[in-house]
Amino acid sequence: MNLILLESPHWRDYELLDTGNGLKLERFGSYRFVRPEVQALWQPALPEADWRDADAVFRPTSEESGGHWDARKKLRERWEMRYPLPGAAPLKMWAMTTPGRHLGVFPECAAHWDWMAEKIVVSNRPARVLNLFGYTGLASLAAAAVGATVTHVDASKKSVGWARENQDISGLADKPIRWIVDDALKFVQREARRGAQYDGIYLDPPKFGRGPKGEIWEVYQSLPALLDACRAVLSPNPLFVALTMYAVKASGVHLYATLNEMMRPYKGSAEAGELVTREASAGRLVSQAVFGRWSAA
Repeated sequence: MNLILLESPHWRDYELLDTGNGLKLERFGSYRFVRPEVQALWQPALPEADWRDADAVFRPTSEESGGHWDARKKLRERWEMRYPLPGAAPLKMWAMTTPGRHLGVFPECAAHWDWMAEKIVVSNRPARVLNLFGYTGLASLAAAAVGATVTHVDASKKSVGWARENQDISGLADKPIRWIVDDALKFVQREARRGAQYDGIYLDPPKFGRGPKGEIWEVYQSLPALLDACRAVLSPNPLFVALTMYAVKASGVHLYATLNEMMRPYKGSAEAGELVTREASAGRLVSQAVFGRWSAA
């Protein structure tokens, strides 16, 4: 087994400018932001003036994911960003500051968007893709842009609405995407009872969350049942399964073993590792998440 580091080299509207002292300086479109980055144990490479020139800084609190944005300059309520998906028209997305320190896009996940799109194109057959915990829809749009029929599931009505706006500005309004506000496990279990089948599944679960009816999601307790349910809705000849995890005490080794076990009945191979972002300043790699993924032979 080889653990691999995945980068997203195609971005133009996103850039990790510098890191250090537990922080990261990033560019989203034309704006610069400072956010916490606990793994940046080293000193910044850029001068302090570059950091002071940031448009906004996220000030965290002791509560997990809590905090607020300290805007140093006037920001638009939202602004458009683009991602040049290989082999398709660019994906477009709305970015904005949110109370949870995020801006509507996880740039490191673009490595998975490229990979899924390639698997769908190379298969040269109709593909049905299930995107669980789909957030603002960029993985769904990447799959739909290359011809897949997509079911997008997220517990947040606001996130699904944001995703649909991203579909519109990407010029993909005519693509077959089913937008579902639901608890991921309950939805997949219902799909299994209905006999639904999917050729690709993408999962990006949070560490902790709540469904639209108060359902509790705790990744260590909830993920095994969800993966069992996902296996029940796989088609006889699936193309891929990908799992990304943030802020958890797990490694690529664990996700590799998990997917290997899940996909044992199928012919294919698994790989695992970390999603990383490379600094523009000193070229250092910053790990953003761990992942495991399986694809057909």
